[in-house]
Amino acid sequence: MVREDGLICASDRLVEGGDAVRFELERPAGAVAAFVVRYRGQARGFLNRCAHRPMELDLIPGRIFDRAGRYLVCSTHAAVYDPATGDCVGGPCVGASLVPVPVFERDGQVFLTLERYQHERG
Repeated sequence: MVREDGLICASDRLVEGGDAVRFELERPAGAVAAFVVRYRGQARGFLNRCAHRPMELDLIPGRIFDRAGRYLVCSTHAAVYDPATGDCVGGPCVGASLVPVPVFERDGQVFLTLERYQHERG
């Protein structure tokens, strides 16, 4: 779970094009898996759910980027996502998108944007 203050992880845990940091978000229907990665210098968060079928992207926890660190890939369905936007750019769900999770960095830490998240989960 994300801490009450929204802390997800230390910024240095996110390596450009490297493994994701997984975390859970509390929703009215229960906890849902999410992740944060670093892409083009920015932390980017998404729900860990393929747009093709409701399964987590990573069979090996945190392994979501392709080997080149350019795209996010669903290990089960081979759906390919743009890490900047979450848009599916290849595979069985072209035109669909990952669900973004609002995150930001401050003082060497990555946080969930609580106000926006709390508003969205309504």
